[in-house]
Amino acid sequence: MLFLFLTSFNVDFDLFLWYNYLNKNLSERNTMDKTQIFQFISEQKTAFIASVNEQGYPVIRAMLAPRKIDGNEIYFTTNTSSNKIKQYLANNKACIYFYKRGKFKYQGVSIIGEMQVCTDQATKDEIWRFGDKMFYKQGVTDPDYCVLKFRGFTAEYYCDFKTETIEL
Repeated sequence: MLFLFLTSFNVDFDLFLWYNYLNKNLSERNTMDKTQIFQFISEQKTAFIASVNEQGYPVIRAMLAPRKIDGNEIYFTTNTSSNKIKQYLANNKACIYFYKRGKFKYQGVSIIGEMQVCTDQATKDEIWRFGDKMFYKQGVTDPDYCVLKFRGFTAEYYCDFKTETIEL
């Protein structure tokens, strides 16, 4: 009998703790402004980018962290020969997503905007890093190396069961 009471108490106490945690965090609403959004993005190691394929369906890919963040513009590097390049050239609508998963807190930022494929040498030179030669054997002039320049319009920030929209 004592075991059942303690087990029941334990479950009820766990629910009580969880309820209090949720109430505390929901009442202290986490918000972000534009500067904090871009700071959050700069701290993440992985980005997810979405393009639209020929059939009109979204295609999502994981990417390395952005190379550069300049205002509303976020730069990535990729292979010119990849499918996403064809997709962005046909339809430049794009979405990028970043997240951070903690023990009790999940934060995510989704940004809609447009993606530009940059093959000009000036942009490629600016974004190039020494270690890129491992992926692009011909170096910064490799025809299979290009830069994706994303221009964000609107961000949606999610945290603690709340979503807010931030105009960029």
